[in-house]
Amino acid sequence: MSELFLARHGQTVWHAENRYAGSSDIDLTPRGREQARQLGDWAAGMAARGELTAVLSSPLRRCRETAEPAAAATGRPLETDARLRELDFGRGEGLTRDEMRREFGAERAAFERDPGAVALPGGEDPEAAVARGLEALREVAASAPGGGPVLVVAHNTLLRMCLCAMLGIPLSEYRRVLPVLGNCALTKVRRRADGWSLLSYNTPPAAHPSRSGV
Repeated sequence: MSELFLARHGQTVWHAENRYAGSSDIDLTPRGREQARQLGDWAAGMAARGELTAVLSSPLRRCRETAEPAAAATGRPLETDARLRELDFGRGEGLTRDEMRREFGAERAAFERDPGAVALPGGEDPEAAVARGLEALREVAASAPGGGPVLVVAHNTLLRMCLCAMLGIPLSEYRRVLPVLGNCALTKVRRRADGWSLLSYNTPPAAHPSRSGV
């Protein structure tokens, strides 16, 4: 058995206008850096109790900058895995929903009908993205130092879709079932031989229970 804490990166410069940030390597806002600091404070408390052993991140800058304070708190180097990067949204990169509807309305409509199977124009196949993300999460759960727990910092869409796959929820339902994942909010999952369990979802770091409290 091993446990992972999954966290979305801090707020980015595209957050206010809700622009799609997939493969684009964009910066955190000052608020995002403060969220990263708060996540680091949580990690320091967990590490001091031996309840956090490592930190893994997507290689995109917004995740690395979010994860660095937490990694420092564990005394271990930050590791990255390209399989944890966000979906590539193709022609949707940097656009808002309304801008996409104007530029490629039919394709956007198809995506909205089934976002678990239909990619935005020029974008990554959602099922392929989930396959790579889950592969990375299974590997880190299996190889976590001392059985974990490990903090994994990744992305909004990838994490919600992977959670659906873990829990047997159709990918097409991810936006309805898991509509919100806050910046730096924590989701705790447990990996056993027979599959995954969800222990908590979308909890601010300051309010998240420790391992012993679950």
